[in-house]
Amino acid sequence: MTPPGPDLRHHGDVEATPGLVDLAVNVRAGAPPAWLREVLHAAVDASASYPDPRRARAAVAAAHDRPEDEVLLTAGAAETFTLVARALAPRRAVVVHPSFTEPEAALRAHRHPVERHLLAPPSYLLTPPPADADLVVLGNPTNPTSVLHPADDVAALCRPGRTVVLDEAFADTDPGEPQSLAGRRDLPGLLVVRSLTKTWGLAGLRVGYALGPPELVAALAAVQPHWPVSTPALAALEACAGAATTPWAHELAAHRQALLDLLPDGVRVVGQPRSSFVLLQVPDADRVRQRLREAGYAVRRGDTFPGLEPDHLRVAVRDPATSAGFAAALAAALG
Repeated sequence: MTPPGPDLRHHGDVEATPGLVDLAVNVRAGAPPAWLREVLHAAVDASASYPDPRRARAAVAAAHDRPEDEVLLTAGAAETFTLVARALAPRRAVVVHPSFTEPEAALRAHRHPVERHLLAPPSYLLTPPPADADLVVLGNPTNPTSVLHPADDVAALCRPGRTVVLDEAFADTDPGEPQSLAGRRDLPGLLVVRSLTKTWGLAGLRVGYALGPPELVAALAAVQPHWPVSTPALAALEACAGAATTPWAHELAAHRQALLDLLPDGVRVVGQPRSSFVLLQVPDADRVRQRLREAGYAVRRGDTFPGLEPDHLRVAVRDPATSAGFAAALAAALG
């Protein structure tokens, strides 16, 4: 059972009430690109047959220069965490926090004891978890801190007898992905989890994949339901695998800097943001969040993340005009 403390099942979609400007969900705003919508529409017409994952798996494998038996296609990246909890029996499972809470929630739902390795403010940079942990879970870039850990520091966690589950759902928000380990096949026990949700605006489609050693991928597949990924989701995987994300990532970086430049006095930016969201520390954050809602803006509360305090708010990066409106509302809320 989950211990008393943060609500691990609370996510930003709960805050994103229709009618509010959504800064609570850290997914690319708007509909998917027109070319991708065409792919999805065609896939719906082909959905009378059962899903065939072969072409999508081959496309993902080619994109990361890996054999196909090292690729597991999933109904969203979050499914991987449930499969890990079903397939493995860790002796000492450690989740690095603050981070996405679904991995810990899945482990606890399957009655695995979990330890929290809390990273220290203000940088929230990675420090080594207990040496005898045989399962370590972390994100890079990390949700909600937007911190990007050096690849060498993450790679150093891998060792024989340990599984490292690396959540790279936001990896392609970093131009060129220089800190990604998705192409590393030499690291023992490394399982890299990826998602199409964030960059391509496909949260409702539930599509992702995992990359890892063949024996680990096979163990996860053995506890996965039949036909877990729909035909439209497979079409999206095939179309997006290897598609260029660097131009959007550069645009995102410019938009993120615009948001940071607009923030009013009294707001502290946590760490060095490197993804599609920023973590802010504001006085009396719950009151500020409610006043922002009254002004028409939804932001993500931070106190449901282990390791954060009630004065934290996570804010998604949007276009500069939207950020300017938000900054003005935030200044008024602080006042």
